[in-house]
Amino acid sequence: MVRKGENIYKRKDGRWEGRYIKQRTPEKKIIYGSIYGKQYSEVKEKLTFIKARYLTSNCSVASYNETFEEFIGNWMMTTMRYTVKPTTYSNYTRLIKRHIIPKLGDKKVQKLTQDTIQEFVYHLAKQNFASGTIKNIFNILKKTLNSAVKQSYLLQNPCDNIILPKTTTKKINALTLEDQRKIEMLALAEKKCSPVFLALYSGMRIGEISGLKWEDIDFDKNLIQVRRTITRITNESTTLTKTKVIAGSPKSDHSARIIPMAENLRNYLLEKRKYTSGSYVICCNGGLTEPRTINYRFKKIVNKLELPDIRFHSLRHTFATRCLEQGVDIASLSQILGHHSIKLTLDTYADSLLENRINAIATIDHLFLKAQ
Repeated sequence: MVRKGENIYKRKDGRWEGRYIKQRTPEKKIIYGSIYGKQYSEVKEKLTFIKARYLTSNCSVASYNETFEEFIGNWMMTTMRYTVKPTTYSNYTRLIKRHIIPKLGDKKVQKLTQDTIQEFVYHLAKQNFASGTIKNIFNILKKTLNSAVKQSYLLQNPCDNIILPKTTTKKINALTLEDQRKIEMLALAEKKCSPVFLALYSGMRIGEISGLKWEDIDFDKNLIQVRRTITRITNESTTLTKTKVIAGSPKSDHSARIIPMAENLRNYLLEKRKYTSGSYVICCNGGLTEPRTINYRFKKIVNKLELPDIRFHSLRHTFATRCLEQGVDIASLSQILGHHSIKLTLDTYADSLLENRINAIATIDHLFLKAQ
């Protein structure tokens, strides 16, 4: 490394590193902290701020000798358990156990540096995880270490200025109209209401379909209200079962929505209600049918038709694709799907809008100035 004054160094990877005294042990041994940046001036400014903060507040890093596994476990139990939905808590637990603890769990909290975190992110990227998955894992890590900063175990969050993989959008797998008709024919043969039709003609998510009750459907106004979603989460209350099914609020505020119901779907549901005695539209033994069971039954249909590996979620994508093919505007579709923004809908179904773009260009073709 090349040094350039004030304990700031040029690293081999091209970044600048600034070091500061983070803590002194009872034996007066100095423990250094580091900050990083692309420019010398950037690191110098940050270093000046940290030193000033240290001097004005007389702050020092509190001693914490436990591992990061113990710290993140305590953070989950004392903070996250009471501030997030059970489904979010379960998802955090899964990602922490599967990805964070195996790589970072045995490290001391105060030994976690930007280099450590950046190497961890690169490790995730090498596993070919989706950029969204990596971002979710990283956000959990950053929230945890923010807590360490608030408790004075760290002066700065080592997750700051970390480079994340470029965001990518997965290609949408919608059914062709021919495959859709094949699936519909088998679904029509079912005596009770099929979740396939609800997905194909309302765009609802599998958990929302599982939690749909007859009382949520207004047959007079032709409206479906999405009020709950069914999810299977980790069961921490007993060792007898690993997971449990819960009924919770929809995924987000935008997910709790009202979906207009087309006439054919209305007639189909009215007919199927005659064969259902329970309160749930998709019922099993008088109660709800959980998403895992819906997936299992759908898989049997796909295998029977010898179709490519198709997930139940593809039915939601098929609904959106058919809507766009029929000229439904993107703002209306976004609300029906329960997306938090029109941009998300545009990004997700950009390829499906190609026909619309072709038609848009065709509308101005008559303006072309022909050569005389």
